[in-house]
Amino acid sequence: MLGARTQLQRTLLQPWGQPFRSAETRLSPRTSPGSPPPASNRRTPPLDPFPRPLQGGAVRKAFVLGAGLGTRLRPLTDSLPKPLIPVVNRPLVTWAFDSLLRAGATEFIVNTHHLAEAWPRAFPDRNWRGHGIRFVYENPEILETGGGIANIASLVSEASFWVFNGDILSDMPLAAAERFHLEQGNLATLVLRSSGPNPNVTFDPATGKVRDLRQALGTQPEAFHQFTGIYLVHPDFLSFLRPVRESVVPAFLRAITEQDRLGGVVIDDGDWWDLGDAEAYLAASVALMQRGSFLGQPLAGLRLGPGVEMDPTAEIDELTVLGEGCRVGANVRLEACIVWPGATVEAGARLQRCVITP
Repeated sequence: MLGARTQLQRTLLQPWGQPFRSAETRLSPRTSPGSPPPASNRRTPPLDPFPRPLQGGAVRKAFVLGAGLGTRLRPLTDSLPKPLIPVVNRPLVTWAFDSLLRAGATEFIVNTHHLAEAWPRAFPDRNWRGHGIRFVYENPEILETGGGIANIASLVSEASFWVFNGDILSDMPLAAAERFHLEQGNLATLVLRSSGPNPNVTFDPATGKVRDLRQALGTQPEAFHQFTGIYLVHPDFLSFLRPVRESVVPAFLRAITEQDRLGGVVIDDGDWWDLGDAEAYLAASVALMQRGSFLGQPLAGLRLGPGVEMDPTAEIDELTVLGEGCRVGANVRLEACIVWPGATVEAGARLQRCVITP
């Protein structure tokens, strides 16, 4: 495994700890003439029909945070913004769009900064499943979460809207959060989990109020909750924000201390991943392939991208995803890997739990 590292560009190796099983799934090779286009120029693959009717939500606009530098996910984010990294051969952000469509959103706004030119290449028609996407370029500097929301104030000043972190992958049902937000008249309502990798939200389930974040106000809760990076915002909350480089957290704290109008809804149904680093990225990909479907959509048809060239002697397990136009050499064995579009896996490589990029 380690020997193969010298043969691959930007290959991230993670310990897997399981030998190859004797009954590996062997994929039939597919070929296409010519070399694939660079990954950054590749468009979103054709879609399967959306499998279930959308919820009749009242919140129609959604702001997806797409401007981040993706520092923890480097070197993968040297060539693509983090929300555009492939997850089962679709840009990560498209799964966020589908989650929001299920909640009833019909219009998307995405802020951009890092590798901003990749966004119109990924969505040349500025829409997803027939719903418009508006890109807002942050220049000369990134504005972070609070400044990013303030920067789009003129686009969302008429009604409550969703905010969705661009590195989140989730199929949580969001209808309860929308209903609670509108009924309670909160300035903002955070979608929470009972547990997670970074539980730091003080939440009072009796009142549905958030009492603190990161213990900035000195609370001493019995238990913390995980903030999912998904929330609803009332237009009145915009007065707490400025279009400068700053986090949204200080505004959340002001909503607590000045008006006691920061709500929370705990949703433990469904799955949720924060794809902040390579390990989390790989873990989510493996989990999706084990599930076989996500947001009601079968994944088997997305596992093998178009134009894959693979030697007949290569053995690829059922948890590995092969991107468009990638090449897999002779006597290769891959387990729980993600091969990006246009990447090459050299002959003889034995790789487990890896991300292979061009």
